[in-house]
Amino acid sequence: MRTAGLVVAQTLAAVRVAVVPGVTPRDLDALAEAEIRSRGAVPSFLGYHGYPATLCISVNDEVVHGIPGDRPIRAGDIVSIDCGAIVDGWHGDAAVTVPVGDVPAEVSALLRTCEEALWSGIAAMRAGGRLRDIGTAVERYVRQAGQYGIVEEFGGHGIGTEMHQDPHVLNYRTRHRGPRLVPGLVLAVEPMINMGVADTVLLDDGWTVKTADGSWSAHFEHSIAVTDDGPWVLTALDGGSARLAELGVATPAAAT
Repeated sequence: MRTAGLVVAQTLAAVRVAVVPGVTPRDLDALAEAEIRSRGAVPSFLGYHGYPATLCISVNDEVVHGIPGDRPIRAGDIVSIDCGAIVDGWHGDAAVTVPVGDVPAEVSALLRTCEEALWSGIAAMRAGGRLRDIGTAVERYVRQAGQYGIVEEFGGHGIGTEMHQDPHVLNYRTRHRGPRLVPGLVLAVEPMINMGVADTVLLDDGWTVKTADGSWSAHFEHSIAVTDDGPWVLTALDGGSARLAELGVATPAAAT
């Protein structure tokens, strides 16, 4: 799974550099497929329940699952890029939202809050803890950062020999503690937050999810293994060691 995670990390790095005004989501999708296959991996999303592309690319008020099309990306947009890859039957899954050039301060704050909320959730993934700890940490960070809508219809998931496995990972606190976090468990944690209300709508294409009020949305994701020595971020090039060290969280030696 670390090998699959590195393919995802390297692919997202290449696609991120290519997100410039004038490029189309379809261009980015072709780049991602070439990157994944050049590393001996297979795209996770392509053909999944009929999904027609390698990436999910969601722009501005699109929350998740946007199908790459031909409308050029413009300066000032924000672009969510969700990527998955399979190596020897094992999956990696991660997402990042990037600004295209300069964006207003409140949009930068949205992206920063969502990404930091993700890392707060990852930091809570301690062996012996509970699933609820992740959503509690995500929500706590978002609530102290501002008046954002935390999307509830979608969340993270277990991941392994299938892209989506139990358990479902909420991005908010619940009364149910959920299962224990045991070494070897791998979860994809992926907060989605909106500048406006949390409500979403599904478009007629059956995939693209938008905010109900047209507000902009951010989405960040990593696949993380629970270990006795701390969380191992399989889809981060450094295993998450740098970001988690800033939060005072140890990572396993293998993460480096």
